Amino acid sequence: MSKESPFSLALIAGGCAGTSVDVALHPLDTIRTRLQSEEGFFKSGGFKGVYRGILSATLGSAPGAAAFFSTYETMKKVIKNSTGQEHWTHHSGASACGEVAACLVRVPTAVVTQNMQVGRYNSLSEAVSTTLKKNGIRGFYAGYTTTVAREIPFAFIQFPIYEAFKKTWSDWQGEETSPVQGAACGSVAGAIAGAITTPLDVCKTRIMLENPAEGQPKRYTGTYTTLAIIGKEEGARALFKGIEPRVMWITIGGFIFFGAYEKATEMLWRTGAW
Repeated sequence: MSKESPFSLALIAGGCAGTSVDVALHPLDTIRTRLQSEEGFFKSGGFKGVYRGILSATLGSAPGAAAFFSTYETMKKVIKNSTGQEHWTHHSGASACGEVAACLVRVPTAVVTQNMQVGRYNSLSEAVSTTLKKNGIRGFYAGYTTTVAREIPFAFIQFPIYEAFKKTWSDWQGEETSPVQGAACGSVAGAIAGAITTPLDVCKTRIMLENPAEGQPKRYTGTYTTLAIIGKEEGARALFKGIEPRVMWITIGGFIFFGAYEKATEMLWRTGAW
């Protein structure tokens, strides 16, 4: 039996894992954002300046990942203790709770990062001050509902697969999975979930990047409305723009993320502080 990770341990391990991924794969994320933007890939910057926005992504990655994993591990224990048994729906429910908490950090980070990735702002301070001036605090949460609507089904698909793969592998070899094995499970699970939820990712990007002229109303006012506009004006294929870098980012990122999380957790347990 694996040991349940306490809140503080999951917080630190999750922060380490999140930062590792966001820094290593930022160029892929920039390409995905530009492919999904309304202006198009090359008008948004093409392959130039793929590290734009890396500072904001780095600053937000650790808190976001830490919020997710600490909530996930805590809720997993709460749900399991309340039912007295383990079921795949427990992982899904705990994942959903984790995503809602993490999005409180991830969405403001994404709003700033994506607008920098398409060349709208040249510095983090400019992005933050302009967003605050134009839209107030609410401006940093543009697309929050859509992001949650993307992350919850993603989590419901990814984490049960991740936990099931780990359990099956562990049972088969007669011992707990290694960090590398855990990373492989997370990578495959993430690739599947990422491909399925791409339309919601496109929707989220459009909402976050929308910048109407002074006095003009926003077109992308909600998840359903945005999906409908894109589908009607650009066709169903447009809802899957950026699927290649998204799946690639999640596949490679899943390996790094879960590997870093598993390894950090293992090392933290060895310190004897928990």
